[in-house]
Amino acid sequence: MHDEIRRILGDIRALEEELREKLHAQEQQLEFRIRGKRIEFAEEIRAAHRRARVGLFRWIASADLRNVASAPFIFALIIPFALLDAFLCIYHAVCFRLYRLPPVRRADYVVIDRHHLHYLNIMQKLNCVYCGYVNGLIAWARELASVTEQYWCPIKHARKVRGSHARYAQFLDYGNAEAVDVRVVDLREELRKPAEQLP
Repeated sequence: MHDEIRRILGDIRALEEELREKLHAQEQQLEFRIRGKRIEFAEEIRAAHRRARVGLFRWIASADLRNVASAPFIFALIIPFALLDAFLCIYHAVCFRLYRLPPVRRADYVVIDRHHLHYLNIMQKLNCVYCGYVNGLIAWARELASVTEQYWCPIKHARKVRGSHARYAQFLDYGNAEAVDVRVVDLREELRKPAEQLP
């Protein structure tokens, strides 16, 4: 059974990589270049983007009242998210070193680049920066949490779990006490391997 699960996980990883490649190939058709932190479009595309932009006042005037009413509740969450970010940075810097685990690059998860799009007005750009930050932070937090779970408690739950992370499938079966200490040590050592060596 475990071999079949490993095979399925391998197939999923291969399909995810193929999807990333296809998406990247599709993006290349849009003719932009990444230079450092800048994203540059050809001048004619930039001009077309500027023509497509809806001005701020017209955009606000056409906004759905429910969306406007929800904005303070959405943006108020920046406080707990910023606190979460600060605590995660401290946890990551201290605990991952203590566990001798390779760092998980925050910049691979928190990607803020949609503000370079000239067809967005200033409010749309702000919304995109906020969403890129929050969703990236949550993805980074999930990765840190999944590494921590594999390090400390790599045991599956008795009940079915929705939205489990990629590491969960290799965890020990619930109730299987046989060689639990050895398996936990093995899973910890696996975390210390460079990403390209993982199965």
